[in-house]
Amino acid sequence: MLRADLHIHTCYSMDCSTSLKALFHRCQQRGINCIAITDHGTCAGGLRAREIAPFQIIVGQEVLTQQGEILGFFLERDIPTGLTTRDAIACILEQGGVVGVPHPFDQIARSSLGPEQIEALLPDIQVVEGFNARSLRPQEQVKEFGSRHGLALSAGSDAHSLWEVGNAYIDMPPFSSPQEFVASLTKGTIGGHHTPLWVHGVSAWEHLFLRLKGKKSGEPST
Repeated sequence: MLRADLHIHTCYSMDCSTSLKALFHRCQQRGINCIAITDHGTCAGGLRAREIAPFQIIVGQEVLTQQGEILGFFLERDIPTGLTTRDAIACILEQGGVVGVPHPFDQIARSSLGPEQIEALLPDIQVVEGFNARSLRPQEQVKEFGSRHGLALSAGSDAHSLWEVGNAYIDMPPFSSPQEFVASLTKGTIGGHHTPLWVHGVSAWEHLFLRLKGKKSGEPST
């Protein structure tokens, strides 16, 4: 079985300074042997990690669209920021990727898609985040929504710092393709715990600090 954290940010995001080397070490400490690197606005971190990681890497991106955020898994090139959600999804599918929804209908995360928005994008969405460690949305509500619409459930820490890694995870069978990934999720077991709300304030300060240094997504922190 794999223990996968499927929503992690690195120093390639504009609001995170976690190096790939430190991330790999932390994952091994936490028993995580599969991760999706889903940096804001770029898949460069995932592409680099795939070359050097000691365990399985899914190259992903958290994509900010005009309507809210979506996740792209199994990418080979960046999805532009600011597209409509439908156009961003089309770009993911064109690459043979998998479309997911992070922190679905979370009232705290302003970039979250609501139930009606997600329903309007079916059947192109395959995965919803059943547990995001930074989100307070009850798992049962997302689980019921996913079951009703035939969507696989994922789990991710949404880590922007090392200590958050593995706070949410899913134990799932091995997979070797995007299609097997979705099927494996349906057989998985979600675990972990919520991250304290104050972490959002820490991330805001990190974002401001890196922005003042001229940091942009796609450029690793120095």
